[in-house]
Amino acid sequence: MCDAVAKEGGEVLKFIGDAMLAIFPVGADAVTTCRAALSAAEQAQEALAQENARRERASLPRIDYGLALHLGDVMYGNIGSDTRLDFTVIGPAVNLTARIESMCRQLGRQLLLSADFVAAGRIAAQSLGAHALKGVGADQEIFAPTPPT
Repeated sequence: MCDAVAKEGGEVLKFIGDAMLAIFPVGADAVTTCRAALSAAEQAQEALAQENARRERASLPRIDYGLALHLGDVMYGNIGSDTRLDFTVIGPAVNLTARIESMCRQLGRQLLLSADFVAAGRIAAQSLGAHALKGVGADQEIFAPTPPT
């Protein structure tokens, strides 16, 4: 997954248990950035599919995962104390992305997109409906990318 993020111009900020936080800084062109992030997610999915096939042949358990993509403003920098600093991003956009990712299992999808991401990136996507997300005031419409034809 790290290779896919780096290849598409993103930055892996941290690993949190078995989760990974990555960002794709948006310059003047949100469409290009969103499409790069989606490409990275699709490459990561392909790599995980290959790894799961290898694991199946070796009688090992599958790696289950969920990915979420959202576009929003964040605050970034070193956060912490005099004895422990961590470079990260924080803010409602980070929280919303985490909440969307938490819906992957319930919605039976490995990759979910926010409405803001779909609109900004002009991404072909299928609405999975509006959902109440923990800690988010209003229901959020969640999308799945439309497979290429």
